[in-house]
Amino acid sequence: MKKSNLFKIILVILSIMVFTGCNANEATPEPTQKLVIGINQLAEHPALDDAREGFIEGLKELGIDAEIVYQNAQGDIPTSLAISQGFVKDNVDLIYAIATPAAQSSKQATSDIPILFSAVTDPLEADLVDSVESPGGNITGTSDASPMKEQLASFQKLDPSIKKIGILFNTSESNSDTQIEMAKSFAPELGLEIVAVGISNINDIPQAMDSIIKDVDAIYTITDNMVASAIAIVANKANAAKMITVGAEGSHVEGGILVSDGISYFGLGKQTASMAKSILVDKKSPADIPSESGKETTAVFNQATVDILGLSLDNEVFKGATPVGE
Repeated sequence: MKKSNLFKIILVILSIMVFTGCNANEATPEPTQKLVIGINQLAEHPALDDAREGFIEGLKELGIDAEIVYQNAQGDIPTSLAISQGFVKDNVDLIYAIATPAAQSSKQATSDIPILFSAVTDPLEADLVDSVESPGGNITGTSDASPMKEQLASFQKLDPSIKKIGILFNTSESNSDTQIEMAKSFAPELGLEIVAVGISNINDIPQAMDSIIKDVDAIYTITDNMVASAIAIVANKANAAKMITVGAEGSHVEGGILVSDGISYFGLGKQTASMAKSILVDKKSPADIPSESGKETTAVFNQATVDILGLSLDNEVFKGATPVGE
């Protein structure tokens, strides 16, 4: 073969290699960075767990493929703040804060990263938002405010002689302070009196229950995270005293409380996931997404507790409710 022909062949091969290489580079897009969502959950109990699981399920249903980084503060507020600060350091795309103290910690940690809260009774009172309609800043979310007036009204439907309602609450949780004030505002028109006993530690609950049972006719369990973490203790003490109990939400009933017609925390989580889509996919600002109340409710009663108290399921409070604890 002549040198000139060989030279031409080499040039053609090199040209093809260069052309193919360029096309390969053009055809391969840069990989898209996966979204990262940090979940800051204040404590571990069924209601907050449901809010987390509903949120994750909602993201999947909406087609949002995100890496979930879940951390639990185990009821410790300084730990909750440290978790949020870690998420900020890692520059996550969104923080999902479950329960009022976790939301407050997250807001304290960043004014830039979008924050969604859930399981917060009154976001305005907790100083999380400027207003429900226009949250402002980088935070919005969903409220777990229960239909408290209706729940309190159910006591006298169960037993007309009930007058004094006992409530345990965590003195360091603003969410609980708000609920105590709400209960006291509803009580007079319902012919009820609220006896509230504050606790500062979960170990205080057995003694507090022994004390409050002597002074009241029935027990109402609000959405207090400390009390919810020990709901079985509350229920067992009340049941041993043959005392009627009403819970603000369904997981209390699974722990032994008699009955509840309250919001679904799983549904609340899914509702918050829709907000996450608005922020992460539709590129809306949390400042422009109104805070929402829970839309889905669940009515349940504990069959074992009904049997302990010797109540009739013909009572209107149980109509339409689903039994648990059989």
